[in-house]
Amino acid sequence: MANSADFRSDTVTQPTPAMREAMATASLGDDVYGEDPSVNALQEKIAAMLGFEAALFMPTGTQSNMCGILSHCQRGDEYIVGQMAHTYRWEGGGAAVLGSVQPQPLNHQSDGTLALADIEDAIKPDDAHCARTRLLALENTWGGKVLPFAYVQGATALAAERQLSSHLDGARLFNAATAQAALHGTDVYREARAIATCFDSVSVCFSKGLGAPVGSALCGDKDFIARAHRIRKMAGGGMRQAGMLAAAASYALDHHVGRLADDHILAQRLADGLQDIAGLEVEAPETNIVFVDLVGAARERSAALLESLDAQGVQITGLYRLRFVTHLDVDASGVDRAVTAVRAFFRAA
Repeated sequence: MANSADFRSDTVTQPTPAMREAMATASLGDDVYGEDPSVNALQEKIAAMLGFEAALFMPTGTQSNMCGILSHCQRGDEYIVGQMAHTYRWEGGGAAVLGSVQPQPLNHQSDGTLALADIEDAIKPDDAHCARTRLLALENTWGGKVLPFAYVQGATALAAERQLSSHLDGARLFNAATAQAALHGTDVYREARAIATCFDSVSVCFSKGLGAPVGSALCGDKDFIARAHRIRKMAGGGMRQAGMLAAAASYALDHHVGRLADDHILAQRLADGLQDIAGLEVEAPETNIVFVDLVGAARERSAALLESLDAQGVQITGLYRLRFVTHLDVDASGVDRAVTAVRAFFRAA
């Protein structure tokens, strides 16, 4: 998809020819019976890669996070989470609706973190009047921002000290690890493992930056994954010959992690190209997501801008706060095409 200008999300990617080949030749079995060799191999691979005893392949990240929260918490329990975290705001309230687990949302700091003091203050006393605080749920990356590693260590240490479990929505964990590896001059797989092992459980998505068509994995210890397996069944997530999907995810882990740095470079190229346009405030990207705020008179033209971009095949999300996401189906020419379209729109004002 050369010169693609679909920046709505990194979920819009298409499987590459090599990934399709891996899917077509995958060994298959019935995963509900635990007999799909490709699913089993993927689960073993991602668990070992991130430093866990076991993993469970899920159809979606939403289901993976919900199974994770419900495996840590019981009815009447509570989890601490960010006000703008995906697990709280954009997953249909599944933990509350299906598990009777109460979220306790906290405001994010500007870097995406939840202040340690706020976490501490949110932990309820052991009192019959209060929900039982059982879990801290973080997200990395959050809105494209990488949670500082020292913060991740401190927040999960606080949770453990207060006898809370910790869960990571790592939908874009490998984007965070890529940025962290660049900062430290280390290996992306090493950084992904370092982040993941701070937590009791991690959900990682294969269908975003990694470019697989479907799927996420939930990682944890064996007892935790056994509980999650039961919940996945109740949620309708048991699949049969799922090996074709697992093969795509496994291929992505082997071949698409290293190229995430390209997406980050293109995001910076996009941000640089949109700088100095009157009425736009461009947030410096840390990974593959660029936010652009329309301010002043430009806000009045937001609908017209989106209509103009769409007519030129440039697709984004947002209205007054625009979001551009780079991915493996976007190249430099696609980025330049988007920049040219935006500049031309405001130049014609």
